Amino acid sequence: MGKGGAYFKPRYIKVFGNSVHIDDYPTLIGASDANIQFTSWNIGDNQGEIIIGKYSLITPGVRIMAAEKIEIGDACMIAHGAYISDADWHGIYDRAEPVGKTKPINIKENVWIGDSAIICKGVTIGKNSIIGAGSVVTKDVPENCIYAGNPAKFIRSLDEKEFNTRKDFFNDPKKLAHDFDMLDRYTLKENSFLNWIKSKFNPDNSH
Repeated sequence: MGKGGAYFKPRYIKVFGNSVHIDDYPTLIGASDANIQFTSWNIGDNQGEIIIGKYSLITPGVRIMAAEKIEIGDACMIAHGAYISDADWHGIYDRAEPVGKTKPINIKENVWIGDSAIICKGVTIGKNSIIGAGSVVTKDVPENCIYAGNPAKFIRSLDEKEFNTRKDFFNDPKKLAHDFDMLDRYTLKENSFLNWIKSKFNPDNSH
């Protein structure tokens, strides 16, 4: 794990395997009914690896599962329930065969993957592109465009000059820390000592 991370409800962030790497300033948001799950399959010939760049945003229910390699660039945003996998996880004919066919996935910087989208093995997604909610991506996606549907197809191009990325969000760390502090103060202004005690015993139902 890199420095400067923000982890919301971290007990709902599950890591399986020993080759999951997340760089600086990630934001990870777990939920009781939608765990984040990172799985690197490190058994036998398969040594799966997950590499996630700086400034990432990963929201509840996201599953990233690698039997070979999944690489995600800086400033990527992955919405609720998205699934990214570089393997079939079973043989086509031998259903007892673990992992099956694998092909690495490469998601370039500043990609936005929509709610419940599926990114299949062997896919490369170019920088700045958007994958629409519920899409199934089976083929490469060029940079600076929107793809959506099942299977995902080209919708329209994007102007590279217009982007303001999550990396820009961290340009002034002191201001960002102050803004987060003000947000916490506003969110917790109705809190009380009694609610703080309750949170120790029942954290999900406290204020």
